[in-house]
Amino acid sequence: MLGIMALGCLMIIAMASWLNAAALAGSAALEQHLAETVEDYTADLDRAHQNALAAQSLLPDIQRASERFQRLSDQERESGALTGTTGAGSVVQLLGQMAAQLNELETGITASRERVTTLFDEGRAHLATMRTLVSAPGAIDPRADQFAAEAVALTGTITALEQTSIAASVKRAAEDLSLGFIAPVASGLEADLANRQDQVMETIRTSVAAQSKVLSEAADRILTREPVGERCFVPLSSAAAVLRYASDFIPSWAGAIAIDLLPAVLVFMLSIAHAALRRQEQSLPFAERITAAELLEALEVQKALQRSGFDIQAAINEAEAKEQSNITSLDLSGKGPRK
Repeated sequence: MLGIMALGCLMIIAMASWLNAAALAGSAALEQHLAETVEDYTADLDRAHQNALAAQSLLPDIQRASERFQRLSDQERESGALTGTTGAGSVVQLLGQMAAQLNELETGITASRERVTTLFDEGRAHLATMRTLVSAPGAIDPRADQFAAEAVALTGTITALEQTSIAASVKRAAEDLSLGFIAPVASGLEADLANRQDQVMETIRTSVAAQSKVLSEAADRILTREPVGERCFVPLSSAAAVLRYASDFIPSWAGAIAIDLLPAVLVFMLSIAHAALRRQEQSLPFAERITAAELLEALEVQKALQRSGFDIQAAINEAEAKEQSNITSLDLSGKGPRK
């Protein structure tokens, strides 16, 4: 029975302390849950932003390739640096075509940067609102509802950032540089010039294929980045939040358990006090343990007996004589005095 009582007390304390801790630290636990959620969303937004901007690292390579093709085209037109013959022939046309394709790719990457910046600023605005809701004064429940709405909006922004990455488009454009390479027919009227033009265009084809491979591999490395996982904000009640972050609210738990143990402590103290009083009363003679009310009642009984003609002293003497006679008979029988 004592074991069952102890187990029941522990169960009651566990349940009551949980509820008391939720009352003491429920709001603080919910605020901590919101604060940690903000940190998680901040990390997701930063990673999505980095993934979206990863394609921007290809921009210098594309610009250098485009400038190189354009420079060769100008040199061929002005001085015949490649074929030895000046003028706008097939080689100039092919070099200009490659430079134009790379310029289009550069323009697409630059345009995506503005979209990424806009979405990132929008996400930071949502995060700022969420941080304000975490530390704002007032009841926690309305703030948690507004926080959930901001979290949903931020999730949409992060998803849009993930879809803004232009790495896949860069890979396709890089592959098209070599796969879609169309060399024009040599425009030279002389056989020697036409032959030189064919040789230069074959060299350009090889250069374009190499550039296409480099860009395609760089785009593949970007595409292999781990995407941002889908995150869903889960609201918690104050009791659930206290359990989830119990290690951060040990003083609150101690206070909650102390509240449950306080009645037991008071009962224990009263039991000790009453036990001490009873022991003290037992060690005192009867005359010192009798209360004033009991003394007055005894006097009233004595007066009533006297009015009825009852001889109290004779009764006392008779009782003492009877008691003495019993003691004497016990001594004679050899059994000793009766306790």
